[in-house]
Amino acid sequence: MGGLRELAAPFVAVGPSGVAVCDRLKHLTAEDEHVLRLVGDHLGALASRDLKARCAVGLDHDAEGWAVRKRAVTGVSSSRWAGSITKATHDQWALARRSQLAHIQTLEAGVRMIAHRLSLPVGEKDGKHAPGGYASRREWHAKARRLHVLTDRLQALRADWQAGRVHVVRGGKRLLTTRHHLEAAQLTEEQWHTRWQAERRFLQADGESGKRFGNETIRVTSDGEISLKLPAPLASLANAPHGRYVLSARVRFAHRGEQWADRIHANRAVAYRIHEDPARGRWYLTASWTNPAVQSVPLATVRAGGLVGVDTNADHLAAWRLDTHGNPVGAPRRFGYDLSGTAAHRDAQVRHALIRLLHWARRHHLALAIEDLDFTGETTREKHGRRKKFRNLVSGMPVGRLRSRLVSMAAELGIPVVAVDPAYTSRWGAQHWQQPLTSRTRKTTRHDTAAVAIGRRALGHPVRRRTAPPPHDRSDRAGHRTLQAPPGVPGREGPRPRIPGPRTRSVRAGRGAKAGDQDTQHRSGRPAEHQFWQQDSLPLSL
Repeated sequence: MGGLRELAAPFVAVGPSGVAVCDRLKHLTAEDEHVLRLVGDHLGALASRDLKARCAVGLDHDAEGWAVRKRAVTGVSSSRWAGSITKATHDQWALARRSQLAHIQTLEAGVRMIAHRLSLPVGEKDGKHAPGGYASRREWHAKARRLHVLTDRLQALRADWQAGRVHVVRGGKRLLTTRHHLEAAQLTEEQWHTRWQAERRFLQADGESGKRFGNETIRVTSDGEISLKLPAPLASLANAPHGRYVLSARVRFAHRGEQWADRIHANRAVAYRIHEDPARGRWYLTASWTNPAVQSVPLATVRAGGLVGVDTNADHLAAWRLDTHGNPVGAPRRFGYDLSGTAAHRDAQVRHALIRLLHWARRHHLALAIEDLDFTGETTREKHGRRKKFRNLVSGMPVGRLRSRLVSMAAELGIPVVAVDPAYTSRWGAQHWQQPLTSRTRKTTRHDTAAVAIGRRALGHPVRRRTAPPPHDRSDRAGHRTLQAPPGVPGREGPRPRIPGPRTRSVRAGRGAKAGDQDTQHRSGRPAEHQFWQQDSLPLSL
């Protein structure tokens, strides 16, 4: 086992802590859309100014500064709108700060890898755990220049990190860059400007427990009526008492509608967000709330009835059912998906594959075991050299999206999910399980055996299998069983200790060369000390 990294212990994945449901706002009048755009543009301008003030403060932010900014926004809107704007500003600044740190770590890894490969002779072959030198002198010089570029970029990011500077674009950097490539995006300047305004509007309000229907700023009643608290400069547009505007549209949440109704009847906090899709000309309302933390199922309880090992691949999920002892049961299953096409098509393919997997596991009342994969630092060319096909394979695997969707969908169905260390599952699974599980009528793939390895690791068993004992009539000649874990490890199938003495079938139990669990040496299941075989003495005469 020399050179192998230490494996992390399996754990039960925690379910999602929040819920978000969306519904389209149908039958909005022209006046309704006009009011929504005015309110969103006004609050969006306030949010932009507040974000600029927050970024200027940097690391010197404190509670007093937050209160000053909130009072400034309250004077031109309302106290509740000001609270939602300042909280959204802090969340956006914190997200930019985390992304900045992740970018720094990625650049550090890239700089280390390029510097390592530059230090090697040109043309040196790849090693077992690290890539070798560059293939040609030309590539070496190109990578040397690339190293200087990344080093300068890393120093600038470190300076920003220490000073607390972040770079944030309200509306999105991608959409901002699209402004300079309108022909490639097949957009006119007017269409782009419409999308830009829609993305920069601010029409979201946090919920308040104890208030009527869980939200006083954007209120949605049990019958689907939607009303907004208008900011102070736009109070003249109100069509209801107390400076509120009631929309003509009605909302009805088809998904989790009962949960949403229970919350608003109990006056529990529900956050709402209204946004426009300019490409389709539609308006939507999103409701979200936080679920209380639920204690996960103990790992011993999950292992009690066996589970389903799942191997994630670029185009399918390979699954195999395992019993409590880690033995494969039945035939392997494969749930395919096609990740070509639009993002909506890819997302639908992943959801369809996951729901089929979950329904199959629920029919057998079993938990799921998946790999705790993370390919964020494994897709670069410096890591895998010119293996373009392998890099595309790793990059195309929907690891993050699939894992988050699987955990959330499994939580709704009450199916526990166990995450295991992904190290060596494909290699060891093929080494120990592919040949024994292959027959004339079934061709077992490496992905199927990887699912077996994942399931055994989640159950707490070693990946390597226990081979059958030698035949009873040849037990003295067959020798010890192979493919076993190292001796001395509790719970592993190590070789039996060698006890000096005669190696015959006539010796009593506990004295032979294979003394150990003597129950395995007898065809009956009774203990060995109650079974003695003794040859009768030969008759002296006939």
